[in-house]
Amino acid sequence: MKSLLTTAKSFVTNLLLWSSFTAGLAASTASGAVLDGTAKTAATFTGIAVSLLAGSRIAKKPRIKAFLSKPSTLWFLFLFNGGVAAFCYFSMDGAKGIATGAGMGLVSLGAAGGLVSARRATPAKTPATQEPWA
Repeated sequence: MKSLLTTAKSFVTNLLLWSSFTAGLAASTASGAVLDGTAKTAATFTGIAVSLLAGSRIAKKPRIKAFLSKPSTLWFLFLFNGGVAAFCYFSMDGAKGIATGAGMGLVSLGAAGGLVSARRATPAKTPATQEPWA
């Protein structure tokens, strides 16, 4: 049984991680509506860095890690991000479309890599056969 101090520490840690992740996403996407020029660029890249750092820490949690390694989740990530990559590439102009398509394509390929490695890790089940000579 966990002590009250351990439970409180875990709660505060999770709250800070999820708050940082959400704030980083908000800063990276909404900074253009509030800021201009160099401040906008700095806020965008800082938000990206904060959300990536917090997200990578969140992904190491056992429950999240188990969810992200499920085949159904990996298939969804592979297909959805692959579709978004193709859509962005063909619907957006110039470097933005190429960069967005490439980024989403990398996420899709990462999910495909997870599917392949999970398939290799599980041993193939062979049906029990009954040979007449055995």
